[in-house]
Amino acid sequence: MPVRDGNKMGIPKGVINRLPLYYRYLAELARQEVEKVSSSELGEALGLTAAQIRSDLSYFGSFGQHGYGYRVDELYNQISSILGLDRAYNLILIGAGNLGKAIASYQNFRNRGFEIKAIFDNDPLLEGKYLSGCIIQPIDKLTEYLANNPVDIAVITTPREVAQDVCNQVIAGGVKAIWNFAPVRLQVPEGVVLEHIHLTNSLLRLSFKMKHSDKIKD
Repeated sequence: MPVRDGNKMGIPKGVINRLPLYYRYLAELARQEVEKVSSSELGEALGLTAAQIRSDLSYFGSFGQHGYGYRVDELYNQISSILGLDRAYNLILIGAGNLGKAIASYQNFRNRGFEIKAIFDNDPLLEGKYLSGCIIQPIDKLTEYLANNPVDIAVITTPREVAQDVCNQVIAGGVKAIWNFAPVRLQVPEGVVLEHIHLTNSLLRLSFKMKHSDKIKD
């Protein structure tokens, strides 16, 4: 199975990583009924330069007006569309352990259009129990479910030993996007989008920053 490698969109990963920051901050401004914001104000709030923000946005078109800045509602809607949040997504969750339960219970995902439609686990003690409105199904029902239901994203929270097998199974079932929380680097073919979330790595980075804070450059 060939491994998908690199950013085929031609947009730097740093830009992609910053888009959610813009989205969340603009959402907060919209809740406060702020009408406009400048790139300098965005930069100050987010720890970036105005030039960086203008450069990031230039990858997606022309935004704002010289001498005025950005209309908050317009920029929020445009970034929402860029992020693909102008539609709903059907998710499945494989792995109903502690992490899986936390993800399934997080209401904010559903509020943004990401709804978990089915949950699977190989623990017979969990089979038939409800989790966030879904009945936990045995893993051997996964292939049948994929054959009969549209799935946009598969969320994998299994132990590392079975994560690749689960990944292969959902890809064979036609899923084109995988959100992986298992502590292993999965391999996927061309055309499948993969996002790794490694919680331990994040904690280790925090530990490093605490120990070497005097040596880290902004």
